[in-house]
Amino acid sequence: MWVSLMQHLVDRPGLDQNHGGEYAAFEEQIEKFVTALRVCGITPYVVLDGGSDSTDKKLETLTQRAESRIKKAHQAAVEGRKEHILPLLTKMVFKQTLARLEVPVAQCYGEADQQIAALANEWKCPVLSNDSDFYIFDLPAGLLPISHFRWEAVEQSGSQRYIPCKSYYSSSFCIFHNIQPELLPTFAALAGNDYVKLQRMETPINWAQFAPAGTETTSRLEGLLCWLKGFRKPEEALEAAVGLMGDLNSKRKAEVQKSLSLGMEEYKLPPCSLKKFFIHGTAPPLPVMGEEAALVPDWIRLPLTQARLTGDILDVLQMQRMSLSIPVDHKDFPSANLTSRPLRQVMYGLLLGRGKLLQVEERDREGLRLKFIPVQPALRGVTRRLVLSSLNKAEPSERLQVILEALKVTEASLSRLPDHLRLPVAVTCFWLHRAQPRPDQTLLKALLLGMSSGDALRHRAALQGENPRCKRKLDLKVAHAFNQWQACMKDGVQLNQLLCCPLPEPQVSRLYEGTLVHELVHRMRTTGRLKAFLKSDCSSVRQYRTLLTVVHQFDTHTPSATLETQKKAAASEQQRQPLDDLTANLQQLFLQSDDEETVTEINSIIQVHEELRMDELLSLRTRYRTKERNNRSHNPELARKEECRGWDLL
Repeated sequence: MWVSLMQHLVDRPGLDQNHGGEYAAFEEQIEKFVTALRVCGITPYVVLDGGSDSTDKKLETLTQRAESRIKKAHQAAVEGRKEHILPLLTKMVFKQTLARLEVPVAQCYGEADQQIAALANEWKCPVLSNDSDFYIFDLPAGLLPISHFRWEAVEQSGSQRYIPCKSYYSSSFCIFHNIQPELLPTFAALAGNDYVKLQRMETPINWAQFAPAGTETTSRLEGLLCWLKGFRKPEEALEAAVGLMGDLNSKRKAEVQKSLSLGMEEYKLPPCSLKKFFIHGTAPPLPVMGEEAALVPDWIRLPLTQARLTGDILDVLQMQRMSLSIPVDHKDFPSANLTSRPLRQVMYGLLLGRGKLLQVEERDREGLRLKFIPVQPALRGVTRRLVLSSLNKAEPSERLQVILEALKVTEASLSRLPDHLRLPVAVTCFWLHRAQPRPDQTLLKALLLGMSSGDALRHRAALQGENPRCKRKLDLKVAHAFNQWQACMKDGVQLNQLLCCPLPEPQVSRLYEGTLVHELVHRMRTTGRLKAFLKSDCSSVRQYRTLLTVVHQFDTHTPSATLETQKKAAASEQQRQPLDDLTANLQQLFLQSDDEETVTEINSIIQVHEELRMDELLSLRTRYRTKERNNRSHNPELARKEECRGWDLL
């Protein structure tokens, strides 16, 4: 059982974060980790955080962390350093991969620490984590710090395999420092945690003064531990600590004592609510009572606990609040989350309904600042007829219509696509018309190439293998465009989940591999040479053609098509005959050449003309097939090479 694992695995050496995530590689890391546990006979259980604490006692800490992430995300974009910023779809890939591997997962309604400790106490199993709070909980089987858990170095003793690690027991800590175990929560509260900030007192306590005389290096924590040796009960220690804070008036004294008591409460074990879920699949009751509990329909509890719905839903329902993720992006660009706001507004409308006018406070980036933005829920079309309490029982056709209306696509426009790509392509169409600036064709094609590649890891390795020492500086405009697409994908998937998946949920790890897609953009804009993709398997080539055709056809027929696009279409019609002749000549050159580099150059020229007229080129390709078949019958080997290269891929 573990927490902090997602951050640990995404921070592995070799995994890039600054290009928007390497999700297939991340998925592979999760698989390797789970395999290492299972070969050692270890059954893993994952417990995840859910929504925020409705009491807001940790709000200040969360705000500070968000502001820090914003600055680090900008630094990562500008300097290219790894600042440990989670790419936008990381949590989604983590959950999907664990579900596919059949690893038991539970998502708590709030913070997971107490429930993890309670379950570990019930089952007498260790906790794997890097969270410092677990050094305070009394865990019968101890804590396994992730930083000392060498899962990649599985060893064998006789017939038994095991993972070298270090274990920590709070009881051993107390024996070593000669303090009562009951005082550990007092130690945590006085040292300062996410809930208690004693360092900001008017007269903060200098704990280092209590360190043993003659100690070469003293620390605040060491002095505090020495001071605690003189007490047996938490109440005595708290009263004495308040006395060290100087002359406080009665009101201030009561505030400090209350703050310390609340900090200590965090380390008391509650009744274990997850055991029944893991054994019988029963969702635990909500920890809140009264009006707050009534805001959450019963049907939502189980998919929430199964991590099939995002825990942010509880924040919207109970606090009308949404904290948005911050990707690696330059401060001068607007937040990527603005692009996908209309999708979230539909979700807010479904969650908050037609009652009194409510706004959702979105916490997002503006420049380098964290800004709180009031956002109005959207209630349009079919959404007006749906009620949250019975949303899971609404007609599938109605739920489908909501997601299609939100993404501004039609069911007919997606009908040519395989089921698992309907939502990604619909999101891509939405992104094309919402992103600012509007993505050009190179960005679109690179995205669709990566989406249809079939084996992103192999292509990534091939591109890196051609020039392994080349570490290109992040193209900030390209990164911002793809950040907007990921924000749309994240919110599109979550809206689809709330609607009980009227569109099949895609395997997100197969949709985007950051360094691969960025490299494709670079090569398409410079040399145009994409050997790794010109040798793609034929099914990937066909899938790419289908995706591009659907997106182009939608883009042509959408009412919001720009005047510039319409002018290009008219110009293309006027140039039909010359363009046909030129393209046919280039294609004839292709058939006469056996040199791969020459073929690639011809493809690059053909690509320019394909940009002008997609639909006409499709009909041209049909006319050309008759001539092509005659040539193939005379040269079967050339025909095979042509098909595998996918000459018209770009």
